Amino acid sequence: MKPAFKRRRFVAALVAVAGAVAILLLHPDLQQPITPAVDSSVEANGDAIAALNELDVKGRAPKTGYTRAQFGDGWAKQRGCDTRNIILHRDLTATAVNDKCQVISGELHDPYTGKTVQFQRGEGTSDDVQIDHVVALSDAWQKGAQQLLTAEREQLANDPLELLAADGAANQQKSDGDAATWLPSNKAFRCQYVARQVAVKKKYRLWVTGAEKEAIARILATCPGQALPK
Repeated sequence: MKPAFKRRRFVAALVAVAGAVAILLLHPDLQQPITPAVDSSVEANGDAIAALNELDVKGRAPKTGYTRAQFGDGWAKQRGCDTRNIILHRDLTATAVNDKCQVISGELHDPYTGKTVQFQRGEGTSDDVQIDHVVALSDAWQKGAQQLLTAEREQLANDPLELLAADGAANQQKSDGDAATWLPSNKAFRCQYVARQVAVKKKYRLWVTGAEKEAIARILATCPGQALPK
């Protein structure tokens, strides 16, 4: 290999490293440590079954008036980084990020199916990994979110507590289901999943239906002492 070519390759490598450092400096949100969505060591804030028993139990309100826009115009941005990419960076490993604060590749250890999903940003591949609203927004709308302020609904839709990166097909299968109609096929994650739903509903003053409460209680009975994620 000629010396001049070697120098050009070395300079190119230095430029690439400098670019990656610059991205992190420009986007401090992406400097936070990545906490896997399935990490059971997440800080606790109370007991899930106790919190479940504090939630109001009511029937579904009509879905009248529901649109995604009731929860804000897409993903919010923090210092140039949108919520989707912040969550991708939190939940995926070995991520690569471009100068637009977009995660362009990474690996997801999917909490819903237990399988590993390779993520590559691009047409036809980005949807392989989706960001799930753990409490589906239409479900939230029918169980108290209609009474929230617009700013509170926007906060709910962008709250990291409410969001998990998930296998796209599993997320589509879930649709707007609650715990009475859909649970992750990965049974090892079900306790954490319903505890997170309870935490979201507690935080945003949402209620559960009788069937939903029964389904969540049945799961939590298999993991006594399950804590709420913070």
